[in-house]
Amino acid sequence: MPLRSKWQQLPTEAINPASLAIDKLPSAEIIDLMLAEDRKMLAAVSRERERIALAVDIIAQALRKGGRLVFVGAGTSGRLGVLEAAEIPPTFGTPPELVQGIVAGGKSAVFRSREGAEDRFDEGARTVARMKANKRDVFVGVSASGITPFVRGGLAAARKAGARIIFVTCDPAADLQTFVDLTIALGVGPEVIAGSTRLKAGSATKLVLNMLTTGSMIRIGKTYGNLMVDVQSTSEKLKDRARRILIISTGIDYEGASKLLPRAHGNAKVAIVMQKTGLPYPKALSRLRKADGVVREAVGEDIEPRLRQLLGPAANGRD
Repeated sequence: MPLRSKWQQLPTEAINPASLAIDKLPSAEIIDLMLAEDRKMLAAVSRERERIALAVDIIAQALRKGGRLVFVGAGTSGRLGVLEAAEIPPTFGTPPELVQGIVAGGKSAVFRSREGAEDRFDEGARTVARMKANKRDVFVGVSASGITPFVRGGLAAARKAGARIIFVTCDPAADLQTFVDLTIALGVGPEVIAGSTRLKAGSATKLVLNMLTTGSMIRIGKTYGNLMVDVQSTSEKLKDRARRILIISTGIDYEGASKLLPRAHGNAKVAIVMQKTGLPYPKALSRLRKADGVVREAVGEDIEPRLRQLLGPAANGRD
């Protein structure tokens, strides 16, 4: 008798022919097998390159207009969204509400699995409704299987509110195209342990979420070249990073950077403008705002030549 299961045909639940005997392999061969499968995962992400780039543009446009980026997921997918959101404020100096993560089961599900929570369509819808989603926002549904009810409920509520919808899944046949703006379908194939989507599916999802956040932050001016100029100076490590960014981008020495940073209220971005233009903090801040937060525009200088000079032969692919 055939199984009556809506999950049976999902690629994330399939049995991987390459790992049938994995429980008989020595440890080194288990690792080799997993690495081989991860190479397939990277290829699957690469195949979605154009859609990922389009998603970055959608998100950047929304953020420029005052919208929010919200990840909605359950289980591993939900936790990856929460992790991504948590990393953005210290890295790019954004307010916590700009990028958020919703996971089925609430905050406690970040630390301990609550598998049944993913089945609650209505709870997903209510959670998004409480956020007061609007047409300026972008909601990114994250579901390896493509059928998670909590995620579908959340996206349905976000769509009703007029938000843009992006869907990240590991099932290329997912049927949500009817009410999402863009689907990123990662055909990673079956896991080495059948159904364990924290493996290839999780790794592929993490890569894509990294690209969505990092790409959109770059597009709205959160870096100068590849320097993290909007870093928040909230720890000794980050204060030191801010000083080094000032040294690299302006040529000021360490002592000078240590004195300049407090005058810029700990803001490395403003400090660069102050040092490059000779303007005091209020005027440097105003100039930066007029440039939409883009340091290159505020100082009228491209940093790439300086970075190449500092790196020497390594910047040109020479040893």
